[in-house]
Amino acid sequence: MRVLLVEDEKALAQAMAKLLERNHILVDVVYDGLEGKLLSCEKIYDVVILDIMLPTMDGYEILNSIREKGMNTPVLFLTALDSVKDKVKGLNKGADDYLVKPFDTDELLARIRALGRRPKDIYVDNFISFADIKLNISNSELSINDSPKNLTAKEAQLLEMFLRSPGVIISKDQILDRIWGIESEAAENSVEIYVHYLRKKLLKSKAEILTIRGLGYVLKERRKVDAK
Repeated sequence: MRVLLVEDEKALAQAMAKLLERNHILVDVVYDGLEGKLLSCEKIYDVVILDIMLPTMDGYEILNSIREKGMNTPVLFLTALDSVKDKVKGLNKGADDYLVKPFDTDELLARIRALGRRPKDIYVDNFISFADIKLNISNSELSINDSPKNLTAKEAQLLEMFLRSPGVIISKDQILDRIWGIESEAAENSVEIYVHYLRKKLLKSKAEILTIRGLGYVLKERRKVDAK
């Protein structure tokens, strides 16, 4: 199961991400409404968890954009708005469930799993491709010329980030915010380590990750394939 969590309280979002990962649920975390809207409409998630009060765009607007596209991805509102009127409003706008903060973690997991079992659209875009590489985002499997390679969860998240923006420079801060959700020297070192891991796995492909000094990293087609 793969979940999108849109929550602007970073400490809470990070704690929830760890909880879901410990329970074998893949999770992508974003902290503002606009990015939440963009990701939620990609048809790669089994469940979307939305806060209502978010910067740039509120949860109602995100939910509306999901439903306007004809997607029936289950949506759980997770919010501090606890009145009956708020709950009725959220459910009437198309949410599948509504849970108030603070919440019991076992209840949250149970609700996510229940939503994930509901019938939904068949995803047709589980694969992202560039040059001769293809990533199956449902199981983190990388294929280079149809030769499979398994990736760790972090490697898959990082590669997906590059594959969704080939030719675009992605800063270390953007990677930290999207994948690690924290800023520390240890996390910054982790970015460099995981970029190194991906480079090794892409050695025989037509794609490479370049370092743009002072700016970040970019995925491009390599000029010459390493034949080793």
